[in-house]
Amino acid sequence: MADVKIILPDGSAKEYAAGTTLGEAVKQLSNSLAKKVLAANVNGELTDLREELVDGSEVAFLTFEEDGGKHTLRHTASHILAQAVKRLWPEAKLAIGPAIDKGFYYDIDMEHTLTPEDLGKIEKEMSRIVKENLPITKSVMSRQEAIEFFKSKNEDYKVELIEDLPEDAVISCYAQGDFIDLCAGPHVASTGKVKAFKLQSIAGAYWRGDEKNKMLQRIYGTAFEKKEELDAYLHLLEEAAKRDHRKLGKELGLFVIKEEGPGFPFFLPKGMALRNELENFWREVHHEFDYEEIRTPIILNKQLWETSGHWFHYRENMYTTIIDDEEYAIKPMNCPGGILVYQNEMHSYRDFPLRYAELGLVHRHELSGALHGLFRVRAFTQDDAHVFMLPDQMQSELMKVIELFDRIYSQFGLKYHVELSTKPDNAMGDDAIWEAATEALRNAIEAKGIPYVINPGDGAFYGPKLDYHIEDSLGRTWQCGTIQLDMNLPERFQIEYVGEDGQKHRPIMIHRACFGSMERFIGILTEHYAGAFPTWMAPVQVKILPISEKHVEYAKELAKQMHRDYVRVEVDDRSEKIGYKIRQAQMAKVPYMLVVGDKEVEEGTVNVRKHGGDELGSIPFDEFFNSIKIEIKERN
Repeated sequence: MADVKIILPDGSAKEYAAGTTLGEAVKQLSNSLAKKVLAANVNGELTDLREELVDGSEVAFLTFEEDGGKHTLRHTASHILAQAVKRLWPEAKLAIGPAIDKGFYYDIDMEHTLTPEDLGKIEKEMSRIVKENLPITKSVMSRQEAIEFFKSKNEDYKVELIEDLPEDAVISCYAQGDFIDLCAGPHVASTGKVKAFKLQSIAGAYWRGDEKNKMLQRIYGTAFEKKEELDAYLHLLEEAAKRDHRKLGKELGLFVIKEEGPGFPFFLPKGMALRNELENFWREVHHEFDYEEIRTPIILNKQLWETSGHWFHYRENMYTTIIDDEEYAIKPMNCPGGILVYQNEMHSYRDFPLRYAELGLVHRHELSGALHGLFRVRAFTQDDAHVFMLPDQMQSELMKVIELFDRIYSQFGLKYHVELSTKPDNAMGDDAIWEAATEALRNAIEAKGIPYVINPGDGAFYGPKLDYHIEDSLGRTWQCGTIQLDMNLPERFQIEYVGEDGQKHRPIMIHRACFGSMERFIGILTEHYAGAFPTWMAPVQVKILPISEKHVEYAKELAKQMHRDYVRVEVDDRSEKIGYKIRQAQMAKVPYMLVVGDKEVEEGTVNVRKHGGDELGSIPFDEFFNSIKIEIKERN
């Protein structure tokens, strides 16, 4: 038989005998590599190692380090979970069990109502299956054979899935011991490969996501190649739970979401103090970068949204109303309002670049199941800006926006990576415009020396964009900032300027938001800092703790002085022991605690403690007061 040739990631070609599987091929390459490889990427498709080589294919072998390897191991873990459930509850009927980001799940129909205690029983049975090290084998059947097989097993959900496939479909199944499941794969070689796993929770899930169908029981879990990796991940989850902004928001009195307004957050006094500091910082940075601040209306008429294209491309996410027998919409984005500001007067080429910034409140209809604290809300403030410029200013203006973003993110110690999102399927405008805009973004980010990856087809419908993904103190990433280059909206709104030649021309427009959503960014920072905000941001910057009632007057006099200079200060004048007051201030994550007693009153000093337990000792009050004012002003 003729040999088949494959191309490896380094560009080298390898030849194998026809009929060689991917698993056999990697063994011939390297025995040590073969022990780690879990699946392969063949011409861009995640593929089982049991498949035979196809001549001319581009092949990359995947370990657990790659997403495809993780997916394969976790997919097998979901089958081990299903096998364990069937051993414990043979009458259970299996639905679907995919690998997902960070883990896997399986949906199950059974009379027994699962409890958290059951997860331990299932884990023990899964451990037995892993120790048995059952080889995992693949087989194929015709559609009719598969229907008959799963009917004989009383697996109604599998039968329904198969019946939805075409008549000529070839059905693949995977077996491990006496357990056989309908599956497209891929899977690892044996159950013994899944050494580190944890079942995490139980939830309800409608069959096929349709609320008209039966509610099934969903078991979530995760799996890793090594126990130490699993332990590190579970520790990260514990730490993330402690930092959950919804929990801290309630404990620290930052915000609430009431049943009277799901998805519409209420900011409390302490939350507003934090928010105002962020807005002050935002305004100062934008002043440095020569932006002018504007504010546009929340409600504008249907015709505007038709012109912008939102009415046709985004209508299902918009709230609408009738005013004077005409349709209006609450703005889901600030861009059209910014364009109306531009159109308020005729501009000359000498006016450019024009930089308008807006903290604009927008509303978007999100499904109730998607709402999540401040991370996914229905009303939020975008820190938008729109830059109007000449074609030859495009590169320099994009670079200035990139500099502004770096200035803001570095203030919070946030690292980031950038994605260049290109033309989507529903894009407006012709290819030439899109190519020019995409190239400008690419040139700007490369000129600043910032690494980036391509995110194909994920641009906005009106232009390509740079998306900023910031990394918090736990290593989690969040998509926040975006820079969108738009050559389409200026055309749709027919905005113009008078050029040096005396003729009218179209300006080019940048949309950009750094925080993305003020609400979401506050949620991210809350978790990033675990609620222990830097002094300049902290809702309460100083807590004065009098030891007894006779020291309260001195404490209040100090607070009065600080309050006059806009230091956020509180006095804990409760009749409690000083140790209890210190613990309470620590739990409230106040940066500075000032303990005052007889000695402090007599000498005009304060005994300073920092959040986290550092004791700075007794220092003159004026010295402390001056130092904290500098710390706040300089945002140290």
